Amino acid sequence: MKNTKNKSRIILSNNMRKFRTLLGITQEELSYRSGLHRTYISSVERTERNISVDAIEKIAKAFNISISKLLEE
Repeated sequence: MKNTKNKSRIILSNNMRKFRTLLGITQEELSYRSGLHRTYISSVERTERNISVDAIEKIAKAFNISISKLLEE
């Protein structure tokens, strides 16, 4: 179970960075667009923090993509 959690965190982290890079936005800009604190976004990208479904939804909306796209391998 732990490996699954770690794998999911890594996938999410990598995809967050990928979409930020594609859109040319900073963590600060993602924070503004999603309504989440920048340090929270940073800790999620570093796989140091769990993330709620609500937060995943906010991030996906900020990127203008589906949740499934954000979590896709």
